[in-house]
Amino acid sequence: MAEAPLGGAIGTARARLDTGETSAAELVEQSLAAIDADSDRLVAFVEVQAAAAREQAARLDAELKRGSIRGPMHGIPISVKDVIHVAGATTRCGSLAYENHPGHDAWAVERLREAGAIVLGKVATHEFALGVTSPQSRNPRDETRIPGGSSGGSAVAVATGMGLASVCTDTRASSRVPAALSGVVGLKATYGTIPTAGVVPLSWTMDHVGMIAGDVAGAAIVLDALRDGPRACAGRLTSVEGMRIGLPRAAWEGVDPDVERSVDTALEALTAAGATLTTVEQPGAEDFVGANAGGLVSSRCEAAAFHRALKSDRSLYWDEVRDQLDAADDVLAVDYIDAQRYRAWLREKMLDAIAGVDALVMPTSPVLAPRVELADDYLTVLSRNAILWSFVGFPAMSLPSVPAAGGLPVGLQVVAAPHAEATMIAVASAVERGLAEL
Repeated sequence: MAEAPLGGAIGTARARLDTGETSAAELVEQSLAAIDADSDRLVAFVEVQAAAAREQAARLDAELKRGSIRGPMHGIPISVKDVIHVAGATTRCGSLAYENHPGHDAWAVERLREAGAIVLGKVATHEFALGVTSPQSRNPRDETRIPGGSSGGSAVAVATGMGLASVCTDTRASSRVPAALSGVVGLKATYGTIPTAGVVPLSWTMDHVGMIAGDVAGAAIVLDALRDGPRACAGRLTSVEGMRIGLPRAAWEGVDPDVERSVDTALEALTAAGATLTTVEQPGAEDFVGANAGGLVSSRCEAAAFHRALKSDRSLYWDEVRDQLDAADDVLAVDYIDAQRYRAWLREKMLDAIAGVDALVMPTSPVLAPRVELADDYLTVLSRNAILWSFVGFPAMSLPSVPAAGGLPVGLQVVAAPHAEATMIAVASAVERGLAEL
């Protein structure tokens, strides 16, 4: 496969670092300035490790001067979602009821540091990652609206230049929904690809480590840094000419007209790139509905088991989060087992569905970012098209389409077969290139 120069914001920063036009120290200072300017107002960072980031940047700049480059992430400032452990920082999970002072980085954070990434600090999350709104944070495109969740702080940080990427989680829809609502790229790989060691559990059978970046190339670079083996996605010239892209009819049901218009434009870009689009009947409406129901049973029951062992004071939890856990306490074991049987059956059905196409494409979320005061009305709507792919463990990502009327972001979701991340990123890259040429 032919290789191309790394693109996007991270690739550009990497090239400027290599030529000496900038330094890791300068990238860190730019990020810290953005944090100072916008973080408190938008509720992005909950803990900033400025001194540690500056020290790390100095070490990495010294390595560069010696001609030692760890890879594309060398000198790139990032943030970490506050359910993921960072040595020397406090993990609070966005809650008054939880506080952990880890002595070691989570596996993903350690891996990114080894690749040369610079950790700026921790960013806000929906409490315990048990929600899709992040109501304490504000959308970077419209402060009267939510950024989406649960990785809301990650999306806000990347969208406003508080670092070039963020490592987060995606259990039900937690990287893709905030990416869609905030105008950035959110990605989760195939379930199990990236170890979750050092991540405060939500649902051990659905938890994924995710990533948010400003563009598709940036997300691919972060993914490559987190994966083992020769499976690089970044910088590969992969054409979508002749690819067959499935459009699940059910994913358009009830979609906001502004979202539909935006997605139609993105689909035109795919067609122009040589892909063949075909409407497919699977997954059907019953699959999206069933996955949402089964995913909520699985994730909430597993979360309730963790929180029971934690023995925290639930009176300190957010009302919405406490209600989810209290309801899960009353779910029968047979209902949980039925959800797992359904999941296994649905995964086989989705494997059959995607076998006939190279990828599936659909709106990430059927609606635009809701206003803050209406967030509770959208707790299941926002993630309707997204939970299915976490439930069955397929790789999925959201990238920005053209903004809706008024400038609000719209996300396009690309889904591929298990371990076909390269195909997924190729499709997303073709859309991104086509939209940039409009």
